[in-house]
Amino acid sequence: MRISELGQATGVDVETIRYYEKEGLLPPPARAANGYRAYGAAHLERLSFVRHCRALDMSLAEIRHLLDFVAHPEADCGEINRLIDEHLGRVQARLKSLSALENQLLALRASCGAGHVAADCGILHELVAAAHDEARACRAKAENPERHGPS
Repeated sequence: MRISELGQATGVDVETIRYYEKEGLLPPPARAANGYRAYGAAHLERLSFVRHCRALDMSLAEIRHLLDFVAHPEADCGEINRLIDEHLGRVQARLKSLSALENQLLALRASCGAGHVAADCGILHELVAAAHDEARACRAKAENPERHGPS
């Protein structure tokens, strides 16, 4: 199959397929007599694996590592467990951060009164106040860098 057909079959953009080839996640395909890339079932399977890993928000380095294990099924899977545990830890930290962001936005939204003009908007007042506080802290740090430590 041609690259466009592979992309259509997997839902992966043609440029992304080329990028995965360049990064070594996909083996180079054979070339047909007309110079087109000729992909086979193995490419489809591997690209589907990569796509699924990306849907799990895995990095290309993590995927590359997992592909090494696919190529060596006799290897001990302890490293796979560690990789997934580390990835899970990063996802959990991001969820915690997103939850904190959600709480900030909910509090910000709750600060809005029934005003209908920007001058009376509680959200804008809160954002402007926070920006002033941050700017003040930045000025203090710039004026007295030894007191605030390296950035």
